[in-house]
Amino acid sequence: MSAWVLPDHIADVLPSEARHIEELRRTLLDTASTYGYELVIPPLMEHLESLLTGTGQALDLQTFKAVDSLSGRTVGIRADSTQQVARIDAHLLNRQGVTRLCYCGPVLHTRPERPYASREPLQFGAEIYGHEGREADLEALQLALDCLRQAGVAQAVAVMGDVRVARSLLGGLLVSMDILRQVHAALAAKDVSELAVLTRDFPAVARQALLALPGLYGGPEVLDEARRVLAAFPKALAVLDGLQWLADRLGQQAAVSYDLADLRGYAYYSGMRFTIYSPHCTDALVRGGRYDEVGAAYGRNRPAAGFSLDLKQLVTAVRKRDLRQAILAPWSEDAALQSLVAELRASGQTVIFAMPGHANEAEEFHCTRQLVQEDGQWRLQACTPAA
Repeated sequence: MSAWVLPDHIADVLPSEARHIEELRRTLLDTASTYGYELVIPPLMEHLESLLTGTGQALDLQTFKAVDSLSGRTVGIRADSTQQVARIDAHLLNRQGVTRLCYCGPVLHTRPERPYASREPLQFGAEIYGHEGREADLEALQLALDCLRQAGVAQAVAVMGDVRVARSLLGGLLVSMDILRQVHAALAAKDVSELAVLTRDFPAVARQALLALPGLYGGPEVLDEARRVLAAFPKALAVLDGLQWLADRLGQQAAVSYDLADLRGYAYYSGMRFTIYSPHCTDALVRGGRYDEVGAAYGRNRPAAGFSLDLKQLVTAVRKRDLRQAILAPWSEDAALQSLVAELRASGQTVIFAMPGHANEAEEFHCTRQLVQEDGQWRLQACTPAA
């Protein structure tokens, strides 16, 4: 095997895609900034107990571990940045009231999250801390949709659910934690036959409601059906009202559907959760929701909501950007040419020198103009199309 073959699900990013990813990164960070989100850059590596404390334990199998040669302590390479941002909010900033933070950087996974996925996603995310009301949930959703719109994603579909629906049905039942975990897994997989076996000794009202949850998936009509099925559970009805409130305020930003049995990450999320899809991508582009327990392990249990996405995945779901326009200049040490090129570059123009003996070979730029010398003066002209 060649020494230059990369590990499975690890790949170089070549110029065209790298340019597009970088443009998207700037676009998303600028979009978050318009909402008041401040950029933070957590470290790629931390002591393992910091990365995996509290709700971060769910990332254990996805986290690469190593021994720090300076301290001898076990460290981890982050598999997700949310825990780190919660630590920054709790300990380094320690602000009162609402704090909005965003980030963008690589994370590393021991295994791909889905078929053909990279094990080195470029994760962008935004988190809002300090407000427990549904207004923060709405802002997270709106910012996520706005980011996708700015990136060029059309016809976004937001699928909403809430882990408190299932919790309200399971509350007060005298069952083991192992059974509860299996019930959550069966709901997430929509495995009704397994769910029927696991709940055979549950009270009839709770059992019937749980068995109905996997079928509560689809458009606005789902909430009406859910209100009928879950009429005996006031807490669940209040959660449904919250989902309706969010949908009403999204307006035309996205089509909305519901999945009331979607309990993926149930140990992490504490309330509303959402995924956003595009017709041009088979898997969800964005995942987010409310996770109020994320900062508890750091001694500051603040309300929190937010989302994250992988820019490497996002770039595959949007139209390729046009090449950046550039100016072609012949190589010359002429002082007037060098001065003009410096002025053009300072104004934000791209100027490419054609090296002696070479034509323009810059594939990632479209040279629409060229510098030519006429009557001792350097002037801009439209490029002559190649024969």
